[in-house]
Amino acid sequence: MVQIKRLISTDSNFNQALHQLLAFDAIMDESIDTAVAQILIEIKTRGNAALIEYTQRFDHVHASSIKTLELTHDELHQSLSSLPAEQRQALELAAKRIKTYHEKQVASSWHYREDDNTLLGQKVTPLDRVGLYVPGGKASYPSSVLMNAIPAKVAGVGELLMVVPTPHGEKNDMVLAAAAISGIDRVFTIGGAQAIGALAYGTETIPQVDKIVGPGNAYVAAAKRRVFGIVGIDMVAGPSEILVICDGKTEPDWIAMDMFSQAEHDELAQSILLAPDADFLNQVAKSIDRLIDTMPRHDVIRAALENRGALIQIQDLEEACAIANAISPEHLELSVDNPEFWVDKIKHAGAIFMGRHTCEALGDYCAGPNHVLPTSRTARFSSPLGVYDFQKRSSLIQVSDQGATKLGEIASILANSEGLQAHARSAEYRIKA
Repeated sequence: MVQIKRLISTDSNFNQALHQLLAFDAIMDESIDTAVAQILIEIKTRGNAALIEYTQRFDHVHASSIKTLELTHDELHQSLSSLPAEQRQALELAAKRIKTYHEKQVASSWHYREDDNTLLGQKVTPLDRVGLYVPGGKASYPSSVLMNAIPAKVAGVGELLMVVPTPHGEKNDMVLAAAAISGIDRVFTIGGAQAIGALAYGTETIPQVDKIVGPGNAYVAAAKRRVFGIVGIDMVAGPSEILVICDGKTEPDWIAMDMFSQAEHDELAQSILLAPDADFLNQVAKSIDRLIDTMPRHDVIRAALENRGALIQIQDLEEACAIANAISPEHLELSVDNPEFWVDKIKHAGAIFMGRHTCEALGDYCAGPNHVLPTSRTARFSSPLGVYDFQKRSSLIQVSDQGATKLGEIASILANSEGLQAHARSAEYRIKA
């Protein structure tokens, strides 16, 4: 039997219990941070030589030069051609849907003119070069390649580099095929903090990028934290999360499996169910106990559910939405009648899955919206990865002769009040007598 926590929203200690449930100790392991700091220094100062040494040490891949660790476009397309037709078609269909969705996000430049002919506006431009980190070896995340690379390409990024470790030389055809489909420009078989350093600082062979995106292990996350500011990063993600709000009318097995879908990521993943019916919560608990041992990753699922999972009885769906906003989950399922009504009550969530047939897994792979989402309550102020993460905005200001007099007088007053007389004088020079 899975020992998953049971909470009731009307209990006097509910808020404290919920706070403890959501708490996640994200303190950086000092040994990891120290190791990463040294690796980054070595990459920054010694470039290719250090990168080759670390690749040999950690991935057990011998290379005479970094060029031998770069895959050609032919190699990527060979991986694509080698896939079973079913897998290739699934990748291509997912890529098409992801591209169609993200094309709606493209921002355009704009401007307007005031009565005195002063022009104000915004110029939108794509980033020049972006680096994408992808886990490699036995781990296969072709969906991460699609979700990170396609919006960058739609945004118009000039050059997209991918780094992917190949422990003991083990390449993953699905990952490389996804790179081919996504149109990634260059792929290097390197990984870990050393790959992040190479992208952030550049080496003799690998050019410096402007932004680094993509998931990785604790060393990759620590490296991304350290290079932020030198380059941009997407986010430092915490464990995966799912919150399900159900009115008690969905098949209990469906809800249990939706909770499993996030719990199987790792032991720190979080799966929570909110429902007003105690009997329904009991049915879901029975489904969990009956189904868990049918899962290949049952040990991970069990640990996640017992560590950070919960079945919570709430008074009604109105209260469920209020609790959901407090939790601000990465994934939120509204498994209810009339989800269009209840979605208006939700303010904070990375992605909202509306209706009983909309399981979170569809969003992970092929629905279209991005699966790179804010975790650990950062949905209160963050958004899913998208085209806008690969574009930047420049303000446009062109002041007319007449406008220079009007604005100059305002600027002079404000600058003098701040004690910045050169600012004031610069504006005053352009005021017509």
